[in-house]
Amino acid sequence: MTATTGTAEETATAPRWTAWRQPVRYCVTVYVVVRAGLFALGLLAVGLFPGDKPAGIPGWGPPPLDGGWHQAITAWERADAQWYLRIASQGYRTDDQSGAYFPLYPVLTHAVGFLTGGRWLLAAYLVSNASVLVALVLLYRLTALELSDAHARRVVVYACVFPTGFFLFAPYTESLFLALSVGCLYAARRRHWALAAGLGALAAATRSPGVLLGLALVVEAVLQAREDGGTWSARWRPLSARLAAAAAVGLGLLAYLAYWQHFGDWRRPFDLQRSGWGKEYAWPWQTLWRGARLATQFPGSFPGGYFLVDALVVALVLATAVWVALRMRATYAVYLWASVLFPLLLMWPSRPLLSVPRIYAVLFPAFWALSRFAERWRAHDVVLVVSGGSMALLGAAFVGRYPLF
Repeated sequence: MTATTGTAEETATAPRWTAWRQPVRYCVTVYVVVRAGLFALGLLAVGLFPGDKPAGIPGWGPPPLDGGWHQAITAWERADAQWYLRIASQGYRTDDQSGAYFPLYPVLTHAVGFLTGGRWLLAAYLVSNASVLVALVLLYRLTALELSDAHARRVVVYACVFPTGFFLFAPYTESLFLALSVGCLYAARRRHWALAAGLGALAAATRSPGVLLGLALVVEAVLQAREDGGTWSARWRPLSARLAAAAAVGLGLLAYLAYWQHFGDWRRPFDLQRSGWGKEYAWPWQTLWRGARLATQFPGSFPGGYFLVDALVVALVLATAVWVALRMRATYAVYLWASVLFPLLLMWPSRPLLSVPRIYAVLFPAFWALSRFAERWRAHDVVLVVSGGSMALLGAAFVGRYPLF
């Protein structure tokens, strides 16, 4: 027996816009509260915990060191955000590591940058924050379809206060990817397969794990064929169309690889993961085992805290993935487990789980498990305080330029 209570065709009797009004109002409220809190956190943390000297990247200098109210915004311009800003403003280069960053987010930032008069950080914020609002509304709707409105309200909050949830509001790809991935699966559940294919392809052009949505769509296509009933010959035609939509997700990745093939090396986005960051291929269990060992070898010491944070967030998501596999629709179990294992195939030897907690921030079925836990054990306040407190701590360290993620 599964926890799924919705069907692919919603039966709400209210007009279409009325059905969206309450989710939009609720998500905007949550967004405004969390957004204001993160602005305040950036302003306070950068003054309280100055951390390391900010570093730039080739062609893009570090954010300003001077104090001022602007630190509420510029404090979040860290690490990968600088690469996206550089690409948005100047394009890709063949002599640096820019090829490792997928194109849709910087392309959208570039487009919005024209409207902001070349204020690239503002453009990136507009893209990220518009995306997170869309993502939250779609997540509310999908959760209400699969669970209930009560769960939807909790899940929206949990997504925003996940320990690494601050990346959804920063100039990073997380919010755009979340909007596209949730939208893709929501469209498929509503049987809008052409839309699902398009959103999935865009997700694959945003981050390489987006191609995994194709696996989830294959499972959903098969499940819908079983639910349709009838003879096999009658089910084959709609099933083949749905499978074609699932395959179309890969077009986003193929388009980006074709771009680099124009310069003679379609493997560049993947090779840079090893040559640029020194990562090595490994089996997921090898990455997990080494990460767990490092997390327990250096408690209470530097840099043992980084290893411990990585391991705790990964362990939390793994636990939720087990629940999703047992209790939710197979579509989500396949998507979550594929997305959990995929980043573990590349390991940085000195810190095996580096960046994995950030990557896991968009795995929305994990928030469903947290919501069910909170419901069963009446632990909503506990989840909210622990998760939100962890996000505040990690966010303060991030804007303080400590090398957390």
